Amino acid sequence: MAIALANALPLRHVVLADGIVSGAMGALLIVGAGPLSGLLGFPADFLFWVGVALLPWMAALVVLGRQEPVSRPGVETVIALNALWVLGSIALLAGGFFEPTALGIAFVIAQGVAVALFAEFQFMGLRRDA
Repeated sequence: MAIALANALPLRHVVLADGIVSGAMGALLIVGAGPLSGLLGFPADFLFWVGVALLPWMAALVVLGRQEPVSRPGVETVIALNALWVLGSIALLAGGFFEPTALGIAFVIAQGVAVALFAEFQFMGLRRDA
């Protein structure tokens, strides 16, 4: 079903959705850094600055997704950066930098899977539109 959905969505919509979700995550981390810190086991400052970093990312994705046609090199860059985010998420959990709670581990895994799915859908969109 996910493959059918990815094939049905225009590439620009996938990029825009990635931007919207990234912006929402950024806002959540900025506004909720304090309460989330206790729940997830990550320092509030870390969560806050990750949220801040997501805002220019969101803006770049929205600009890219509004282009007609969407820039192929731009989407390739987004896919590469999404892959790096997934690797960073794995390193965050494996590196012992923090002591996340079980919910924190699940949170990092869930957002990593979401980012990996966006990258996959973007890759499929590039292949389809080639």
